[in-house]
Amino acid sequence: MADVSIRNVTKRFGKAEIIHGVSCDIREGEFIVILGPSGCGKSTLLRLIAGLEEITSGEIAIDGRVVNRLEPAQRDIAMVFQNYALYPHMTVYRNMAYGLKMRGTPKEETDRRVRNAARILELTDLLDRKPRQLSGGQRQRVAMGRCIVREPKVFLFDEPLSNLDAKLRVQMRLEIRKLHEDLKITSIYVTHDQVEAMTLGDRLVVMENGCAVQIGSPLEVYERPANLFVAGFIGSPAMNFLKASVSGDGRAVVLPGGHTVAVENAGLMAFQGGEVTVGLRPEHLTPASGPAGDIPLTVDHVELLGADTLVYGHLGSDGAAVTVRLGGIRDLSKNSVISVSVPPGKLHLFDPETKKRIEK
Repeated sequence: MADVSIRNVTKRFGKAEIIHGVSCDIREGEFIVILGPSGCGKSTLLRLIAGLEEITSGEIAIDGRVVNRLEPAQRDIAMVFQNYALYPHMTVYRNMAYGLKMRGTPKEETDRRVRNAARILELTDLLDRKPRQLSGGQRQRVAMGRCIVREPKVFLFDEPLSNLDAKLRVQMRLEIRKLHEDLKITSIYVTHDQVEAMTLGDRLVVMENGCAVQIGSPLEVYERPANLFVAGFIGSPAMNFLKASVSGDGRAVVLPGGHTVAVENAGLMAFQGGEVTVGLRPEHLTPASGPAGDIPLTVDHVELLGADTLVYGHLGSDGAAVTVRLGGIRDLSKNSVISVSVPPGKLHLFDPETKKRIEK
């Protein structure tokens, strides 16, 4: 195990800067997930840590040793790729043993490590098979086994579950988490899938346009998103965003349709009489239990998901679009009107100019 320090790292390709001064301290044994949409720079950052790309400026240290000028083989890391990268002509055993053979590891030690990794990953009965005889999940386990046998200080995962179907992704998420709990090796995992991020990560690094815009625990990122991008990216369905006006005393916001919601947020005082962006998660809008503070929502479309019902509708005459997640099956028709409540403690407030969260 090792800690990893990333200090003001930048990466340019020609004149284009792809990574903009990213800094992050990863603790020994921690599972960090780098999360963001396609093109945000997350895989590039992982490749910089691995040594597959040269950094333009800044510093990366693994276990206290600066590795900027070290080759990947000298960094004591192991990487699991999206496409498995298995040798098709080799058996599972030979695929897992190949890296050790190239390093000159004695045969007895190689055999011990391979069989131990096979036991951990439940591959013992598959050691004589070739990759074409394996399922996608089994191939990914072989790829992880090839990393385990090296006994690295850091595991790097580059979207390893992207090629698997939904059911296998759930199974492999559980296996990766169990593997980390057993081995306790520092792990850095790249994904665009927020479910993977929320379930696997001890902390998340949320990337936007080459910048680390928020670093925190999954719940922290979900409950206190740092800006509009994070708020909209984390959560499914996505957070609703509404333009709202602030009361003259800075103690309430007026939503589209004229509905007033009291808010306890000292930061709102700076916006007295102005406008803010209000964020509401679909799961936090609840069926109204009484007349006070209820908001009428006109139904535009309904999706029945079995355990939940997604209601797409609009507020007020200006038609501000809102999505609501309701538990169970709801028999609702288009153009019907339902009442929902907005819990004041679940409002997220953002500065419409800076896009940043308005802190209490």
